[in-house]
Amino acid sequence: MSLQITVRGSAQASYPPERATVRLRVQARGGDRREVRDDVAATFEPLTDQLRELASRGAVTSWSGDQVGVYTHSPVEDGRRAERPVHVARVEVVVEFVDFERMSGFLDFWLSRDAVEVGGIEWDVLDRHRRAHEADIRKAAVEDAVTKAQAYADAVRRGRVSAVELADPGMLEGRSDAGGPITYRAVAHRGDGLALEPAPIVIAVEIDGRFTAS
Repeated sequence: MSLQITVRGSAQASYPPERATVRLRVQARGGDRREVRDDVAATFEPLTDQLRELASRGAVTSWSGDQVGVYTHSPVEDGRRAERPVHVARVEVVVEFVDFERMSGFLDFWLSRDAVEVGGIEWDVLDRHRRAHEADIRKAAVEDAVTKAQAYADAVRRGRVSAVELADPGMLEGRSDAGGPITYRAVAHRGDGLALEPAPIVIAVEIDGRFTAS
């Protein structure tokens, strides 16, 4: 009678970052609605001009910016609401860089402006390389599952294992525990400083396998 063995194989690999998504916020506040809007526009326009230039040089692959939005609120000070409202103008910008040296120069320049904040930087591999990386890691995950299954078979003195089913995690039981490979991206947020030398990008894959051994 054949022995049935079910195992989960896993594998992961690290890759150097190839792109960085930067989230910027241009913001101003004050007592005059038109003035704060003009202040943000005065910063936003040259910033986007520079992004267009960087895109023309291939340093930026894509970028987007919202329209300048203005909202009004009445701050609370010492438990009392202020009599004069405060107007806040804000615009969000998202930029994808592939040239990290030019990105560093861009950030050095714009972070010197009080109106500009960096919400975070997220590094990743390029989309066109992801499929190849994931294929290699899936193969390694299957090899890990075979090794585990064979170790079980050897422990009970059975022969070579043969794969019967291979699936994403949980799907052998008719459910899915994961939507696909997991990517551990390097992320930096504004704090004491921005880490412009990110950690490697880690892509991890798990697979379930069902094997038989005679």
